[in-house]
Amino acid sequence: MSTAHIDQHKVQPKAPKIDELLDASKSMILGTVDENGSPLASYAPFVKVDGSFQILVSFMAKHTKNLRDRNKASVMFIEDESATKQVYARDRLTLDCEASQVENGSDLWNRAVDALKARHGKVVEMLADLNDFILIDLKPLSGSYVNGFGSAYSVNADLSINEHVRGAHGQHKEEEQK
Repeated sequence: MSTAHIDQHKVQPKAPKIDELLDASKSMILGTVDENGSPLASYAPFVKVDGSFQILVSFMAKHTKNLRDRNKASVMFIEDESATKQVYARDRLTLDCEASQVENGSDLWNRAVDALKARHGKVVEMLADLNDFILIDLKPLSGSYVNGFGSAYSVNADLSINEHVRGAHGQHKEEEQK
């Protein structure tokens, strides 16, 4: 989503519901693209350190090759179906991200793996010690947050709400009025 025509005074702080959604999610839905342009949907447990998301993934997984080769992904966090009143209006956060491999033993590696252990248990310790697992850093670039019918927002890299999006094909208010 382009933010070129957005006045800075319209930028709002992060919606509390975004934090709630991230806190309630232990894994992210991951969208990647292979060398032929074919999309792949998968998932990975995650943590958030320094404003980016980190995932510990195996070289054997197709999404790992896609992330390393193309350095980009779309990620989604979505409200649990059992917790929603309306399946068509589930809260969801979708982000376009830049992907990069984190050097094993680096400061970010150590902090992210410690956070993964705290959040997901001892299995992380075993996986982090295996030679075929690597840590990927997913840095948000932009995205969208939907909080029910008619409640869609563009989101900045820091997850702050940019502006309300509505109208045909996700047009911003200003574009819709032109």
